[in-house]
This record gives sequence, structure tokens and C-alpha cells, in this order.
Amino acid sequence: MLVHCLFGAKSSPSCASFALRKVADDNETHASPVTVLTVKRNFYVDNCLKSVKGVKEAIQLIKELSMLLKTGGFHLMKYLNNCREVLSAIDHEDLDPRVKTLYLDNLFVDLPVNRTLGVFWNTENDEFEIKVELKQRPATRRGILSMTSQVFDPLGMVQLQILPAKKLMQRLCQLNLGWYDKIPTDLESQWTKWLHELPKLEAISIPRWFHPFSELNTVELHCFCDDSAVGYGAVCYLRLVFRSAIHCSFVIGKSRVAPLKTVTIPRLELCAATIAVKLARLVRQELELTIDRTVFWTDSTSVLQYIMNTSCRFETFVANRLAIILDG
Repeated sequence: MLVHCLFGAKSSPSCASFALRKVADDNETHASPVTVLTVKRNFYVDNCLKSVKGVKEAIQLIKELSMLLKTGGFHLMKYLNNCREVLSAIDHEDLDPRVKTLYLDNLFVDLPVNRTLGVFWNTENDEFEIKVELKQRPATRRGILSMTSQVFDPLGMVQLQILPAKKLMQRLCQLNLGWYDKIPTDLESQWTKWLHELPKLEAISIPRWFHPFSELNTVELHCFCDDSAVGYGAVCYLRLVFRSAIHCSFVIGKSRVAPLKTVTIPRLELCAATIAVKLARLVRQELELTIDRTVFWTDSTSVLQYIMNTSCRFETFVANRLAIILDG
């Protein structure tokens, strides 16, 4: 069997990833380490997302990457970049269809907004944006779940705005409403208000580029966590220092609604701290920057006392989360 043609099978994404990695392994002596590492780390199924320091590095990487994957029968195409000089160096037939129709030397024509793994990337401003394009559904439990799920936010940029909708869904579950039952009037008014304010999210934009300096003295990861009776969460920022200049960048955020079963505020604070540790571990693993120091911030003295206490034997709930925090 020489060809894998089972489109839609659960194994297809892993087979595609295996094929790409196999090509990189078989030809690693004929390509630069950066190119081989790009194939192994920066591909998601058939999409490659990569950031480099400058124009020359980008053009060189594109050439080497195309040559490397051609040895395995893969033809890279639909290129999109935030630099017009890089786009001009790529074969016109391999560009993204929306870029092919643009005259790249015309600086008055903006580059297109591209959907990259579900996240909207404004290539002209090099920023991540939020687009609200919801398909209307009836105000039922099923309809609310459908519309809430359409707000795709993998980086956690708008978790604060999504949390009320999650809390509303939790309330509907608590009332034991059916999937097609009409929701109560008071909850429907909350839902209508949330939908009315949702388009305001399109004013939010997050710079994609973490690293504005040519060199770095210090790279710090700062993770903030907090909770309330409604929910809890954490957010991570990079603090980059070069000489006397300091730059802070949003990295990732995550939130969860408080459980239906009553949980004390100190325990929710501990849950928030656990999320912060997990996010920090994820960021350190995925970022290609060397992080010199990680700082965790919490306003809960109870969490600090939990962490510093080495003599007491805690209940399972607390002990499990402390183990994650101390291992992180």
C-alpha cells in the first residue's frame, strides 16, 4: 500500500504528521537544522506557522523548506506573510489566492486578514483579531450552546466576555431544562444582553510579535491568577528587558466557571493557581524563547499558606492541586 487516501478517517491527521516528519528525518543531513526543526514543530496537519527574525531568514527558510518537502512529494503553497518583500520573493503561483490579485508594491492596499488555525490574523498590522460571525439560533439550551461555541478563542483573549455565557449554560443545566425547552424570561434577557455586546469584541486586537528587540537581557514569564463566585482563571504575560527598555506581551489566558457544588473561595483560589501553573508549563514548552524566570501572582494568602505548609496532611482535593503546583 503506497498511498493513504482515507480522507476523514480519525487517523488521517496523525498519518499526515508522520509523513512530514519522516521526510524530515530521511533528509536531515541535506537540510539545515532550522528547516528540519520547522517541519517537526511548526506543522499542524497541513498548515505551517513559523516566525523568524528577518526578511533574509524568512526567504531562506521558505526555499529550504520547499526543497526539503519536495523530496517527499509535498508541494507547499498558499503562502501568506506580513512582509511584502518576502511575498515578492515567492513564486506567484504558490501565494495565497487573495494575495495573487494584489499589487504588492502598492502600499495603499492592505494585505488580507487570514484565518490561521481558527484565529484571525491581520497580516497588514501583524495582529490577532476577533471576528464575531454568529449563526443565529433559537434561545434554547441547544441554541445557546451552539452560539457560544462559535466564539473560538484558543488563546484566551476574550475569556472575560465568554465566562458569563458559560455561567448561563451552567444555570440552564442546573434547572434541568431540555435541549429544546424555552429558557426563563430573566435568563433570556441576560442572553440577549450578552449577544448585543458581543460585536464589541471586534475592537480587540493583540500584537502577534512577542519580541520587539534585536537582543534581550532578560525574559520573564508572569502568570496572574484569581477567582470569584462565578469563575476562576489565569493569564500569562511575557516581560522582555533589553537595557533600559521593557516590553510586555500577552501570551495566553484561560478561565473556567465555578462548579455547581459549593466550593469555598480558598479552594477556588487554589484551582486558579493550578491553572496558572499548567499554563506556564505549556508556554515554557511551546515557546522558542529561553525564559530566565517565571513569576506567579496571586492575592490569596490561603494559597500561599497551602504551598508553604509542609507539616499538615491535606485532604485529597487540596493535596492533588498542591502536587501540580509544586511540580510546576
